[in-house]
Formats: sequence, structure tokens, C-alpha cells
Amino acid sequence: MLILIINAHRKVKNFLSMHKELIVNFYRKVVANQQQAKYLARHLPKRRLKLAIEQLAHQNREVRLAVIHDLEQIAQDYPKLRWQVIESLSNFVRNHAAYRPEAVVRGNLLSTISAEIQTALTVLGRRYTNQYPDDEQLDLSCTDLRGANLCGANLQQANLYQVNLSQANLCGANLSGVILSAANLQGANLAGANLQEAILSAANLEGANLTGANLHRANLYLAKLHRANIKDAILSEANLREAEFPGIDTLSM
Repeated sequence: MLILIINAHRKVKNFLSMHKELIVNFYRKVVANQQQAKYLARHLPKRRLKLAIEQLAHQNREVRLAVIHDLEQIAQDYPKLRWQVIESLSNFVRNHAAYRPEAVVRGNLLSTISAEIQTALTVLGRRYTNQYPDDEQLDLSCTDLRGANLCGANLQQANLYQVNLSQANLCGANLSGVILSAANLQGANLAGANLQEAILSAANLEGANLTGANLHRANLYLAKLHRANIKDAILSEANLREAEFPGIDTLSM
């Protein structure tokens, strides 16, 4: 048995000596492949993100929808790219659903929002604010989002200045600290929404459903709430100066 082991050892030693260059080249390729794999793992996600953002401008609606879903997947798979995904989708919404003056949309309060915009909003509403840079803010200002479904959406600290959200569904949405100055929320469903410390100065909330909404420390200066349902709404420490409430022309506090 010992002789067999010694002979086997000699054969392996001779093989290694005869094929030393071949073995060295093999391991060089292994190392090169490992380095290439690391490079691809580091750069492919960014390349994929770049291509996806470019395809958001595609003329085909089905392509755009597929791209939006892919962007959400990128955000889930690569946390470091999440904010870039948010920025690209918010830019898409602002570019394709730009605000239109009330005079233009008057008589057509409810608009059929496009499937792409609704899908982008749904993705944006699923964001996790504590995973983004502190100095970044979701910006959907000056957009026309009439009839959008944002039920349960997380839009905390977002900039929604002069957004048209008439007839939109925002039930249970997290709107704490949101800027909604001069926003149109006419007929919107805000039941159970968290509007704590939100800025709603000069916002139009006529006919809005604010049942059970949390408006603690919200700024409602000059807000219009004619025919709004404020049953069980929390208004503690809210700024209601010159706000117009149901049955009251002007409420000063």
C-alpha cells in the first residue's frame, strides 16, 4: 500500500512539473474571471439603470410600463441606486403630467390618468423614506394628477406644491410634512390620511373627505374647506387662520 502511495505521489509530481505552465495559465484565467465578475457586478446595475431611464422616452406604452416595473426591481435589488430610480420616475411624472391651469381643465375635474403615470405613482408611493439621502426630496410639484389612486401611499416630506389632485384617492396615505401649498384637492378622498405638520396653505379642499385625518400642527392658512367632511379629523395645534370651513365663511384662530 505504501509503495502505491509513493508511486502515485511521484506521478502527480511529474504531471505538475510537465504541465506547470498550463496550470498557471488556468489559475490566471480563474483570477481574471473573478475580477471580471466583480467588475460586472459593480457596473452592470448602473448600465441597466441607464438603459431603463433612456427607454422611459419610448413611444410604445407597453415598453414604458415594462421599464417602470424594471426600475422598481432595480431599486429593490440595488439599494444604492434607489434614489436615482425615484428621481427618474418623478421626472417622468413631471414631464408627462404637467400642471394645467384651472381655466383649461374647468368642467373636467376628473381626468383619466394614463396607465404609465399611475404605475409610476404606485412605485413612488411604495418608497422607504428612511433609505434615501436626508437632503433629497421627492418632487411632484406642478403636476396634473387628477383622479390618481394613491391610497396608502408613502409621500412623507414630498413637494406637492400646486399639484392638481382633485378626485384623487389618498385614503390612509402618509402625507406628514408634505408641501401642498396651492394644491387642488377638491373632492379628494383623504380619509384616515396622515397630514401631520403638512403645509396646506391656500389649498383647495372643497368637498374633500377628511374623515379621521390627522391634521395635527398642519398649516391650513387660507385653505378652502367648503363642503369638506372633517368628522373625527384631528386639528390640534393646526394653523386655521383665515381658513374657510363648512358653514363658516372665515375661521380665524
